[in-house]
Amino acid sequence: MPPIAKSNHYDYLVIGGGSGGLASARRASSYGAKVGIIEWSGRLGGTCVNVGCVPKKVMFNTASIAESLHDAQQYGFDLPSIPKFNWGFLKQKRDAYIKRLNNIYLNNLVKDDVEYIEGKASFVSKNKLKVERDGQVEEIEAKKILIATGGRPRLPRGIPGFELGITSDEFFDLEEQPKKVLVVGTGYIGVELAGIFNTLGTNTYLLTRSDEILRTFDPIIKDTLLEQSKKEGLRVLSHAQVKSLSRDSPTGPIKVDFTSKETNDTVEEFDVVLWAIGRDPNVEELNLENIGVKLNDKGYIISDEYQNSNVEEIYALGDVCGVAQLTPVAIAAGRRLSDRLFGPPKFKSSKLDYDNIPTVVFHGTCGTVGLTEPEARKKFGDENVKTYTSKFVNLYNAMTEQKPATAYKLVVVGEEEKVVGVHLVGRDSAEILQGFSVAVKMGATKADFDSTVAIHPTAAEELVIILSRVYNNFYFIYHELTTKSSFR
Repeated sequence: MPPIAKSNHYDYLVIGGGSGGLASARRASSYGAKVGIIEWSGRLGGTCVNVGCVPKKVMFNTASIAESLHDAQQYGFDLPSIPKFNWGFLKQKRDAYIKRLNNIYLNNLVKDDVEYIEGKASFVSKNKLKVERDGQVEEIEAKKILIATGGRPRLPRGIPGFELGITSDEFFDLEEQPKKVLVVGTGYIGVELAGIFNTLGTNTYLLTRSDEILRTFDPIIKDTLLEQSKKEGLRVLSHAQVKSLSRDSPTGPIKVDFTSKETNDTVEEFDVVLWAIGRDPNVEELNLENIGVKLNDKGYIISDEYQNSNVEEIYALGDVCGVAQLTPVAIAAGRRLSDRLFGPPKFKSSKLDYDNIPTVVFHGTCGTVGLTEPEARKKFGDENVKTYTSKFVNLYNAMTEQKPATAYKLVVVGEEEKVVGVHLVGRDSAEILQGFSVAVKMGATKADFDSTVAIHPTAAEELVIILSRVYNNFYFIYHELTTKSSFR
C-alpha cells in the first residue's frame, strides 16, 4: 500500500481543503515553502464549492429565470404557459460543474507544488499530526500548522425525530423537487433556500423563533424582505417552535408537530423538513486537547487578528473560528497569513482587516456593508448618526404586475457625514454593493456620494442622489414618481 504522504516533514501543513486552506497553502508554496494540505472528504473546495455558495448561486439563478418567465408575457412575449422545470436535469448539470471545479482545485495544487494528502488529521503534539486513511495511519511533522477545517450545519438533537430532516448540505442531494417544504431558521441560509423553493413552485413554509427574519441585518433589509416574501407566497410563521418529527413509513410524508403565532399547536405533513438553525465548527476529531488550543464557549477556535491560536506556530482561520464566516474572508485571511509567515519583510505585519466586510443574501436580493443603523447609534450615539433612505420601484418592474420594493439606506456619522453603512434590497443589489463597499472601505462621505455623477437609468444611481435631486432638471419620471426618500 503506498504511503499517505510523500514526506514526513513539511514547512507548513494545512488541515482542511476548503477555500481558506487552499488559498493559504498555495500562497505559502509560492514563497518556496514545502507545503502539504490534508483533506478527508475526497472533495476539494470545502463548503462553498460543494454544498454552499457555488451550487446555491446556480439554484438562485434558476429561480431568477423562473421569475423572468413569469414576467415575460408582460413584456410582450407570447408564452401560453410557463415551461415545466426539470429539477433532476439541473441537478445533473450542477453536480457535473461542481466536480469540474474539484478537479480544477486539484490541478492548481499540482501546478503550485502543494502536496494533496487525502486523509483525516489529528494532533499528536504541537508539530506532529496523525493522518488516517482506510485503516492506514502515518505521522507527519511540520514547523507550522494551520487549522482550516470549516464548519457544518447544526442539528437540533433535542427534538424527537430530528434525523428525519435535512440540512443545507443535503439540499443539494435532492433528486426531485419536493411539493411541500418546511424550512426551520431565518438566517441567510434558511431565507435563501426557502426563497429558491418558493420561487420554483414548492409550497414553502418558513419558521422563525421571533417575528423577524435575518435578525442581524439592518431593519430596512429584514423588514422589506419579510414583507415582500409574504407577498410572493412564502408562508412565514412567527414565534414558532418545532416539537417533534415523525413518519409512518420510510417514504411517507414527515409529520411535524409545531406551534406558531399564526397556527397555534398543529400537526402538518411535509415532503421535506430543512434545518437551517446555525453552524458548528469541525474541531471534535482534531485532538486539540493534546496541544492545548483554546476554544470559546461555542466551540470555535480562538484566534487573534493575525490568525494565531494561543499555541505558538498553530494558526486557525475561516469558519472554524466563527468570525465573518464567508468564503472571501477565509481566502483573504489565508493569503495574508502566508504572506506574513513565508513572504518578504514588507509583509511582516500582514493581516486581514475584518471591518467593513460586505455580504449579500441571494433572495430579494439584499446586500450590506458596514454598520447597521442600530449598531451605529449604539457606537456613536443617536445625536451623531443620520440615515438617508429611499424606497422605489425598479424600472424593470414598470412593465410587470408585481412591484417589489427596492429599498436603500445610507448610515452616516458626524458633521462630515462619513458613510459607515450601506444597506440594499432589490434587483442586482449583490452586484451594486461591491463597488460601494470600496467607497465605504476608503472612508467616503455623503458629499463624496453626492458629487458622483449618476449612471442613468439604473437603480444604483439612487445611492448618489438620495435627497440631493435637482427637481427642476430632467430626471426619469417613472423613477421619480415611485421614489420615497427620507433622512433622519
